[in-house]
Amino acid sequence: MQDFTHDALIIGGGPAGLTSAIYLVRYHLKIKVIDAGNSRAGWIPCTHNHAGYPEGINGKELLARMREQAQRYGADIDTGRVTRLDPIEGGFQADWGSGCIRARKVLLATGVTNRRPPMDLAMHDEMMAKGLIRYCPVCDGYEVTDKKVAVIGDDTHGVAEAVFIRGFTENITLIAPDAEHRLDTQDWSRLEEFGIKTIDGPAQIVGADGDKVVVQTAGGGPVAYDSVYPALGSDVHNDLAKQIGCELADDGTIKVDDHQRTSVTGVYAAGDVVLGLDQISHAMGEGGVAATTIRNDFAKERPIIRESLRGNSMR
Repeated sequence: MQDFTHDALIIGGGPAGLTSAIYLVRYHLKIKVIDAGNSRAGWIPCTHNHAGYPEGINGKELLARMREQAQRYGADIDTGRVTRLDPIEGGFQADWGSGCIRARKVLLATGVTNRRPPMDLAMHDEMMAKGLIRYCPVCDGYEVTDKKVAVIGDDTHGVAEAVFIRGFTENITLIAPDAEHRLDTQDWSRLEEFGIKTIDGPAQIVGADGDKVVVQTAGGGPVAYDSVYPALGSDVHNDLAKQIGCELADDGTIKVDDHQRTSVTGVYAAGDVVLGLDQISHAMGEGGVAATTIRNDFAKERPIIRESLRGNSMR
């Protein structure tokens, strides 16, 4: 029989993973969080959609508070990257920077990464902090109300994002990331219906002009906008899910049931790595569901009875 160091391993320290950690340690389970440190929530200069923070809260500060809360109840949180995940008798083994750990259950909260436009990374991050570059109109469309906005994108995805932002401002332009737009008749009709302007690319963000972001295209001179939304898609962090054999959706997200179970027994998934609304509140909700499912699945295998104060692990 394998010797398990933890009841559950959480891979990913974003809102979903940390919410799960808070729940699981308060269920008196021994857990470990391994976080690569690249949660998209950390990109957010100030989120105003998160309930309970009327003035908004910085993404890094929110994550720090969540880590502190989980650790207060005994969560073991480390920074690192899990490079391999394998099934073993009775659970799973994960290899990461400081060796390997064995856990009976695994929660994948590995998230996704937005594709950035080609530009200097330091300039990109500075513009993100100022709200000149934005990635989530669901989160911050309110902040561009009646402002001049550009969407860098093409195909149906870019059109859909431009149409969504049209609900906040009438001054919006869809710029092709490459030489010219590759849109079908239906896409062109939608742009015309909503009064959205178009410019052929390639699009290049060349810098800031005061509180404006400047975009250069081959088809014309530089144009200044209040904000630019890159709508270039995202990359799903599903490598570990593939290694362990989890079923994936067509877009690469991990398929789960209504209780966040994947197709592999003992493996769960929550947050942006699962198809759904990419929002902090949604990820936290899935994290809570996943943690409670893990606890209840343990109870089906063996009743969880608190016998003493000898630690947090399952008795």
